[in-house]
Amino acid sequence: MSDRFEFIDAQHAAVDTDSSVSLPITRMCGLLDISRSGYYEWRTRPASATVTRRDELSRLITELFEASDKTYGYRRIHADLADQGVACGPELVRQIMRELGLRSCHPRPWRFVLTAGDGQVHDIPDLLRRDFTAEEPGVKTVGDITYIPTGEGWLYLATVIDCHTKAVTGWAMDDHYTTSLIDTAIRHAARNGHLADNAIFHTDRGSNYTSATFAATLASLRVRHSVGRTGTCYDNALAESFFATLKNELTHRTRYATRENARRDIARYIELRYNSRRRHSALGYRTPHQALHEHRARQSAAQTTV
Repeated sequence: MSDRFEFIDAQHAAVDTDSSVSLPITRMCGLLDISRSGYYEWRTRPASATVTRRDELSRLITELFEASDKTYGYRRIHADLADQGVACGPELVRQIMRELGLRSCHPRPWRFVLTAGDGQVHDIPDLLRRDFTAEEPGVKTVGDITYIPTGEGWLYLATVIDCHTKAVTGWAMDDHYTTSLIDTAIRHAARNGHLADNAIFHTDRGSNYTSATFAATLASLRVRHSVGRTGTCYDNALAESFFATLKNELTHRTRYATRENARRDIARYIELRYNSRRRHSALGYRTPHQALHEHRARQSAAQTTV
């Protein structure tokens, strides 16, 4: 019965926005075989606790979805709600998002490959072997280069990503992807204290990463180099995953007139969203900053008990 009342209510509300909808309530009640008094009694009846709770969830879910720049799916929205102390199941969140028409952006099935070896054999081992986990921050990192189109031409981005926190701990952008770009990115990570002594830095076999110049940089920072196989993206999947996220959630949705516009937008995304607010599925839907703070809290507790 309530579905009939809701139908009439929706049609009645439509009168305010569409003058072509003019069927009287009495007529609609007759067509649906319900009484006019029953309809008005239903309208004045206090909402049930279930309806009230669902309405509140709908409001919260919409707010969280908009706060994520429309990038979050139901799992991350559910994690946000849990952090706010809102008890509900992920399936309920998915159902409400479907009803509200809230759909997260989806990645494009397209990839441009920058990796280009120099045709030489380099005696650099694969120290990760597709294990992108780490017991603590700073001991295992990965890096790669991608490009972003702008009205002035390509802007190239080099990154250093921590395997424990999944945070982008070092990055650099320029209009080229020569060795100086990746040198700046790894030094950025080291300068901010995100590289442990004898840490691993894993990359592809691109000619810049396997150059003697970059080898000298890593040696000066006391970092061990690790590389995957040429043309095998799975050997550096964590770095590839970040770029897919960046493009899906930001650069594929934006047109940049200048490199500087893109540079500022990407820097803001990395520091103010990805590292600090975006939930990562591999972290149990925690943020990189949460993972780092929790590790430091465990270290502090361990030192206190000693």
